[in-house]
Amino acid sequence: MSQVNWNNYACRDFYDELLAAPGQPRASADELCNMLARFSAEELAERKTAAEIAIRTMGITFTVYSEGAMIDRAWPFDIVPRIISASEWRKTEAGLKQRVQALNLFIDDLYHDQKVIKDKVLPAEVLAQSVNFRPQCVGINPPHGVWAHICGSDLVRGGDGTLYVLEDNLRIPSGVSYMLENRNVTKRVLPELFASGKILPVDDYVAHLYDMLAAMSPRPGDDPQVVVLTPGIYNSAYFEHAYLAQQMGVELVQGSDLLVDDEDVVYMRTVEGMRRVDVIYRRVDDEFLDPEAFNSDSMLGVAGLMRSWRAGKVALANAPGAGVADDKVVYAFVPEIIKYYLDQEPLLPNVPSYLCMFEDDRKYVLDHLDELVVKPANESGGYGMLIGPRSTKETRNEFARLITANPRNYMAQPTLALSTTPTLANGLPQPRHVDLRPFILSGPETHVTTGGLTRVALVEGSLVVNSSQGGGSKDTWIVETDENAALAAEQTGV
Repeated sequence: MSQVNWNNYACRDFYDELLAAPGQPRASADELCNMLARFSAEELAERKTAAEIAIRTMGITFTVYSEGAMIDRAWPFDIVPRIISASEWRKTEAGLKQRVQALNLFIDDLYHDQKVIKDKVLPAEVLAQSVNFRPQCVGINPPHGVWAHICGSDLVRGGDGTLYVLEDNLRIPSGVSYMLENRNVTKRVLPELFASGKILPVDDYVAHLYDMLAAMSPRPGDDPQVVVLTPGIYNSAYFEHAYLAQQMGVELVQGSDLLVDDEDVVYMRTVEGMRRVDVIYRRVDDEFLDPEAFNSDSMLGVAGLMRSWRAGKVALANAPGAGVADDKVVYAFVPEIIKYYLDQEPLLPNVPSYLCMFEDDRKYVLDHLDELVVKPANESGGYGMLIGPRSTKETRNEFARLITANPRNYMAQPTLALSTTPTLANGLPQPRHVDLRPFILSGPETHVTTGGLTRVALVEGSLVVNSSQGGGSKDTWIVETDENAALAAEQTGV
């Protein structure tokens, strides 16, 4: 007997990704919901167990830093996918391309003429107090004028059904390997639903990533030497570094594997001797990338790497200094940045934000700490945040002190009614809040992943989706509905 009765699914209080109302699946989710409703309790449990076995067998892990300990955990995964219609996704994709194009123009401007400051679009103090602006990058011209080659922009859907951009990750965004592995696991668990061809594929990402990296090579040719530079096995994203190198068929290296010679050329040590390196997909933070240019104590980087990059002897992705736009205060100005550089209206809205550097905003934030989400400008992974409605008086007092001491470093946003999607809890689908991280590749062409990494808060009512904070993940399906397919066929004449 089936355990799933969508009439009992409690999705009334939030926009739900799969159901318009209890018992009413959205058109793009109709086939999935009907199949789950046919499953017996035993079959649903078997599919969940199959996913857990697949994740262990495939070695899909992530590392949590906890009180100095390194905890390696199996990737938390829910078998019920999140679904977005292809027609909505096409509009979202256009908005993401527009956003990243403007951000790359913005970064390039900051390291050259700084017109955006001179024209007072961005307050000078935002740049003056930026912790990710790298003076070492001033005047450098990276290939194709691109600084943020890989961007992960986090999207959330509010109660009105609108997708908002929550933040842009432009330094070394993680998670794409889990997007790809989520699809592999789901194909094993729910193979029946992939037969119709309505679920758009995601497995072309690695080919697009390699092509983009190869196109950056300073030496013309068909076989550039591309490597992935990792801090090593103790990094929380090491699984992803190894996965992407293996999938692209390139070397995974650490700083000690590379050297820069007197002519500023980068070489890799191999058992066959030194081999020249053309492109480095670096997963090492700026400050540890080159002890000559940044942190002199760094054991993770390569001495002279910035010299080589500046001389055009090697390409780096993402370019050092790209993190100047990965700042939650800069984020608030992105709509104006799009208008300034592209003379276009933003296709995707920001979440309304309050910047504590402005006196009126700061007063409002301090008076409403119990209602707002407060974020430091440059943290990631959900660290250092205040979620007002769930905070204590002591925590709010501490944040009031931090904001007053360094207002440039804090911004705040209203607590959104994040959308939900069915997630297995105690053997039944229950609504849980989700966000979405698509990945945008920028090179000679721009490519957006088909969907992205959906992160889910596994605890009822929780808004915390980060895996490092106890969140989970699920596959994201971009689905062509019959109506959309018919329209596409009509437009193409097929």
